[in-house]
Formats: sequence, structure tokens, C-alpha cells
Amino acid sequence: MKKLKTHVLMVSENFPANHKKKGQPTNFQDYILAKIKIHTIRTNYDLWKKRMDEINDGVAILSVRQWTGLPYRSKQKEITRFNKSSGIGIQKLFEMNFDPDYFNLMCNEEEALHEVSFKRLATNDGLSIEDFKEWFKKPISEPMAVIHFTDFRY
Repeated sequence: MKKLKTHVLMVSENFPANHKKKGQPTNFQDYILAKIKIHTIRTNYDLWKKRMDEINDGVAILSVRQWTGLPYRSKQKEITRFNKSSGIGIQKLFEMNFDPDYFNLMCNEEEALHEVSFKRLATNDGLSIEDFKEWFKKPISEPMAVIHFTDFRY
């Protein structure tokens, strides 16, 4: 049997230094395992699309991990793995409208824009609306990847 490629996706154990909750636990590990955090949002859509296609083609897996200590200076601990039968997927996220409480989400399959509230996006990302807005306070200049851990899609 051919060995599968492993794509690593790191999630934060604690809120980052530029967040008002700096150093406090995110609980992402527990939220992912309990299917409360059902997606994560990342830059570099094209890279993640290629990786997700490899996973769904059965030639790769997604290993979701956290650092055991300081980021980049400690070992990684695997939280869970996803493969082609996990229901994972990707959608393209745009900020294209004038209402500051909404994003537009482009669905790959339908090529249709769906308006999604910050609250819904934040909740599905394992964050409160306030923490979500603080985390993503910089304007989105390029499409972002919504990496789904379940078969849920917007």
C-alpha cells in the first residue's frame, strides 16, 4: 500500500499576542473533537485548495496539530486526522460587500455567493463574535480558505 502524503494544519492552543485575550486558551482542540469548531479559516486559498483536492483524491491526509509549547520552538502534538471519507472540504471566503457584519462566501460547487454573518462564521470557527472580529481585524485582501472538518458547507 502506498504511503499517503501528510498535510499539517496547526491550530492555536492559546490566543495570539495581538489579541486582547493573549495567552488564554482557545479550547480549539476540544472544540474540534466535539465538532463545535467545524472549520478553520486560512490565507493562501490556492495552496489549501490543492491540498484538499489531494486529500479528497485519496493521496493525502490532513493532520491537525498544536504546538506542545512555544510555537516553532516545541514539538507538535496531533489532535486528529482527516482523510477522504471524513467529509472535509474547502470554500472560498471573500469580503465583497458593504455591510461590516457580513462576509460573502463563494461556494466552489455552485459558484454562487452566499451571505454569511460574522456570528455564524465565528461560532462555526469556535470563537465568540468579539473574539472572531479581534482575530480577523485586518482587511481581507485576497480570498481566504474555509477548511471544513465536517461535510457542512455554507
